Amino acid sequence: MHDSGELKDVFEEHNIPLKPQGRKNEEVGQPESATEKGGAVAEPIGLTDAQKARLESLINSSPVMVFIKGTPEEPRCGFSGKLVHILKQENIPFSSFDILSADEVRQGLKVLSNWPSYPQLYIKGELVGGSDIVMEMHKSGELVGGSDIVMEMHKSGELKKVMSEKGVIPKESLEDRLKSLVSSAPVMLLMKGTPDAPHCGFSSKVVNALKKEGVSFGSFDILSDEEVRQGLKTYSNWPTFPSSTTNWS
Repeated sequence: MHDSGELKDVFEEHNIPLKPQGRKNEEVGQPESATEKGGAVAEPIGLTDAQKARLESLINSSPVMVFIKGTPEEPRCGFSGKLVHILKQENIPFSSFDILSADEVRQGLKVLSNWPSYPQLYIKGELVGGSDIVMEMHKSGELVGGSDIVMEMHKSGELKKVMSEKGVIPKESLEDRLKSLVSSAPVMLLMKGTPDAPHCGFSSKVVNALKKEGVSFGSFDILSDEEVRQGLKTYSNWPTFPSSTTNWS
């Protein structure tokens, strides 16, 4: 993250000041959300009706709208690059806005969305991950930026599911969805629960074995989707879980 510049982006978006290199003893400037004297946090500035209307117009200007640093052709941060790569990989048509080109949009969208960092992805006017998934990833420490939410949804197949439910892309058949799911990582574990919180002893044993061997793997919680759980039994011709696939050529 340091080499790619992503670490600096994280600090910037969360308003954490950085000391300039080679000037260790000098005070740094105030972050974007400055504090008042005495250490009290300043009240967030609200949006005018005109500002809110402009932001909502931008958000709804395309069925899939991303607010990133830079452009899809030339992303200006690693997180924006990751998001663009995922959308292109999924063949999802989208429009974009460079938040570095308009600070009013950059700051205002943080207030409107109640989310402090970029990139931000909207589908039919709704912030992706703007619900319970954000809070859970934030609490667990898994969440760094908006691209992390989309990456998790991409790995699990949830992103395509949301896109099809919103009418952005044609609805995917269960067989196509299962194919995409099992091939989303070189080693894919279909289990009960997550690697950090397995919901059965067998799943826990497989996770421990893979970690002990140093094997990098993706995972999907079959308890989160009954259609996938039942469909996989037929697709794999194996009636129980956990099960794993390898996609090495």
